[in-house]
Amino acid sequence: MSNLYELSAKRLNGQEQSLSDYQGQVLLIVNTASKCGFTPQYTGLQELYNKYQDQGFTVLGFPSNQFGNQEPGTADEIQEFCQLNFGVTFPLFEKSDVKGPNINPVFKYLTANAGGFLTDSIKWNFTKFLVDKQGNVVERYAPTTDPAKIAADIEALLAK
Repeated sequence: MSNLYELSAKRLNGQEQSLSDYQGQVLLIVNTASKCGFTPQYTGLQELYNKYQDQGFTVLGFPSNQFGNQEPGTADEIQEFCQLNFGVTFPLFEKSDVKGPNINPVFKYLTANAGGFLTDSIKWNFTKFLVDKQGNVVERYAPTTDPAKIAADIEALLAK
């Protein structure tokens, strides 16, 4: 896969979404979970989305249950949890694998283009990938990275 925009993924409502719909935007793509120690980061992700969405920025959340069974819910349960507890309005996609043989193609692309520490595969929930307006992965952030610390990088890409 040579281009992120050639991919698509299903939203939580089951509707297929082409990533080409996000062409020309700065993206922060995150694997998420509702029962993780990092789950409060949904607040920071939503704050980034609120602050920069009118400038061409979007957060894309991809729930995954691969780490400690921390996303056991159905699509409806995930959507409700995120909206009620964190006011999430950014796009959420179907629960999927972010590593291993059944890896979501989006995460296959992301990890192939932004390796991790010791291994390229995702090690835990809330790994974040910053993508520029041309679809290039420009940075990978650890699960421990507070979303607010990514703001300057987002601003730099939006200014280009």
